[in-house]
Amino acid sequence: VQLQASGGGLVQAGGSLRLSCEASRDIDSINVMGWYRQAPGKQRELVARISGDGSANYADFVKGRATISRRAGSNLMSLQMSSLKSEDTGVYYCNAGAFDGDFWGKGTQVTVSS
Repeated sequence: VQLQASGGGLVQAGGSLRLSCEASRDIDSINVMGWYRQAPGKQRELVARISGDGSANYADFVKGRATISRRAGSNLMSLQMSSLKSEDTGVYYCNAGAFDGDFWGKGTQVTVSS
């Protein structure tokens, strides 16, 4: 699966943004999709993930500020984030866990200015 992340950019603290992940095939064939982020000098960490049945998990640092969604029958998954903080700055990566492997997109930069 090839994944293309988009929607990153520069946003002021307190603002919102929506990240999108477009897969090269129907995501109904993908078990779990998720967003990870990596800040400068830090390890990549899970932000949120969603299963095929729609159940979602969120990292504590985004609970209440983020919503992950996937559209059945499509190739799109998204992450809506609000009340952004400077600590949310980083490269956000789309991930797909499918029957044929674990796949990563190239990432999209999110920069939150305080």
